[in-house]
Amino acid sequence: MSTPDELPDTDRLTGLADAAARIRPDLADLRRELHRDPEIGLDLPRTQARILAALDGLPLETALGKGLSSVTAVLRGGRPGPAVLLRADMDALPVQETSGLPFASQVPGAMHACGHDLHMAALVGAARLLAERREELPGDVVLMFQPGEEGCGGAERMIDEGVLDAAGDRVVAAYALHVGAALLPNGMVATRPGPAMAACDTLHVTLRGRGGHGSSPYAALDPVPAACEAVLALQTMVTRRFDAFDPVVVTVGTFHAGTASNVIPDDAEFAATIRSFSPQARALVHEEALRVVRGVAAAHGLDADARIETGYPVTANDPQEAAFAADTTRRLLGEHRYIEMPHPIAGSEDFGVIGEHVPSAYLMLGACPPGRDPFAAAYNHSPEAEFDDGVLDTGAALLAALALGRLQRG
Repeated sequence: MSTPDELPDTDRLTGLADAAARIRPDLADLRRELHRDPEIGLDLPRTQARILAALDGLPLETALGKGLSSVTAVLRGGRPGPAVLLRADMDALPVQETSGLPFASQVPGAMHACGHDLHMAALVGAARLLAERREELPGDVVLMFQPGEEGCGGAERMIDEGVLDAAGDRVVAAYALHVGAALLPNGMVATRPGPAMAACDTLHVTLRGRGGHGSSPYAALDPVPAACEAVLALQTMVTRRFDAFDPVVVTVGTFHAGTASNVIPDDAEFAATIRSFSPQARALVHEEALRVVRGVAAAHGLDADARIETGYPVTANDPQEAAFAADTTRRLLGEHRYIEMPHPIAGSEDFGVIGEHVPSAYLMLGACPPGRDPFAAAYNHSPEAEFDDGVLDTGAALLAALALGRLQRG
């Protein structure tokens, strides 16, 4: 656990919280402006421009991405020391918003349904708070505004472009938070040591047979029943080849075969998402899923094209950084505002790529609108998802406190 001298003192934390509360209206305005005009993927020129405008006037060294619309800003502390990184993702989802909010998306087919608009606004707030305390910072803070989290690998691209070394030396730690529209009560913060979110990979399968007339299956090699059998065999594999305390999830999301009810098709194909929570389980599920699919195909006399498309790794919190983040949260917000996550979340996040390079901690922040049951509200990625602007000062103060406290540790 972190010791008291490794954390910002109580007066300093109180000052951060008070200052964050004062700028919350500005952050809410920025968040709503971003929410109205979402962009998807790696190329986010309008979003990038808004972030640059929001940071204008702060004492930052700013660089733009070459292969993506990222913003990297370095705040130099008044005293020598290491560098830490704070990250916010910028991209929206291909979702048609149905929330009915007065600031709902004005871009057809795009929505900030995962709260990245709040992440950006909170990080802008943290930048303002830290800039006001620049002279007391014993080191530097790298602000990472990242496009392409939603499946486009933006974190890895920014790492390739040097974000972890933007201050001159490799950052010693990285922190991020993610808001939740449901499940976690408003204003509560949760994290845990070790795995926090799952690795995400995709299994692609095509079983190749020989087409024919539906009335004479003996004269063909029907791939459909074999593909169905493979789907069920994958579920049996999950329950029989994996430790229940180091689980995997395999969900078939697409299945395609045939063009008419009386025609046996040549091919049947399906794709499945695979979630795992440890490098060991991830490696094993790759091996076992391919073995099962190919084995079922061979038993039916079919050829199988099967491959794993690797996605994001496990987002694993460094135990020391997770303990530090928990202590900082309790000191900033009070004991009653912190919950230790009992288990990881099966969603995935490319912040895990950063955690493979530097010690990191990833925190969840409840943003379910007040008065709404967090266990009944629409969750992230829903077209009806709603997030409360009222948590923006909490997010900004918490990010700033994490940076300040980690720099004091040296």
